[in-house]
Amino acid sequence: SGTKLKWILDRIPGARERARRGELLFGTVDSWIIWNLTGGLHVTDYTNASRTMLYNIHELRWDPEILEWLDIPAEMLPEVRGNAGDFGALRPEILGRAIPIRGVAGDQQAALFGQACYEPGMVKSTYGTGCFVLMHTGAQAVHSQNRLLTTIAWGLDGQVEYALEGSVFIAGAAIQWLRDELGLIRTSAESEEVAARVPDSGGVYLVPAFSGLGAPWWDMYARGTLVGLTRGTSRPHIVRAALDAIAYETRDVVSAMARDAGVEIQVLRVDGGASANNLMMQFQADILDIPVERPARVETTALGAAYLAGLSAGIWPDRQAISEQWSMDRIFRPAMDAERRSRLYEGWLRAVERSRGWIQGEE
Repeated sequence: SGTKLKWILDRIPGARERARRGELLFGTVDSWIIWNLTGGLHVTDYTNASRTMLYNIHELRWDPEILEWLDIPAEMLPEVRGNAGDFGALRPEILGRAIPIRGVAGDQQAALFGQACYEPGMVKSTYGTGCFVLMHTGAQAVHSQNRLLTTIAWGLDGQVEYALEGSVFIAGAAIQWLRDELGLIRTSAESEEVAARVPDSGGVYLVPAFSGLGAPWWDMYARGTLVGLTRGTSRPHIVRAALDAIAYETRDVVSAMARDAGVEIQVLRVDGGASANNLMMQFQADILDIPVERPARVETTALGAAYLAGLSAGIWPDRQAISEQWSMDRIFRPAMDAERRSRLYEGWLRAVERSRGWIQGEE
């Protein structure tokens, strides 16, 4: 959001001067919510601050050099606090009493916490409109050599821990596209039943680069590509290819994480709406060649925020107690032979290359 803030200050007459006088404030969504709930407390947390482009995740302060580059007054920025702590209290008139706000976290970091990924090397993937894969790296901020993002995972008891993140732009949105634009399925949930009518995608690959490719490719000029079609290609083949694409995209990111961290990833924990698709989760385990664990509660973002609040309020004494709350719904174990796994993924990489750089920069 740093460049967007600069854009506003550059274009609204007098905005920068008003910001220096403390008349204009900047914050993320959590800051706005807290401001309204508390009646004027201007704060944020480590995870949300780390995603503004303005926060130094190593020195844990708003970066004076970046603020100078962008000409953003420090006076307008919120105070940054740990993820489990005091964020004020609700104004009594909202719910009848001053309920304390004790946990705040960004979307994917909250999901990582909710999945109880508390040991370095643990990885979770959230399947929503997009797909977000995070690896906990502990006290070490791993600088990615494979085009991933280094971010703060959370800050607790004065100690900050870090994560690697890879963001896939289109995941569940590809299934919505099949439903809303192509009419190949009536509901997103139907995708599993339709795809299961065929043993595989029949050599069809869908690269859902509808708005370019995210991690680890970062190609804004890529566009969606459907390749490998034959006269025998049917509706189930295309639906199957869309589900497979989400798993392939996740492997792209997980492989990059393993190279960055120098560890062999043992298991992937999954959550989000699309994780309910058993066919896709089995293919995810097959193409990664590691077990995939789906928890009993797949809405782990909200759960992670609740865990942070409970940790601060003393409901749980430590993370070990929270980890014991985590329960598994199902584990998907890889069952694909190595030769087929390699051949399928090589086909995916060929399809990705055909999607890349499709439009010209001037367009």
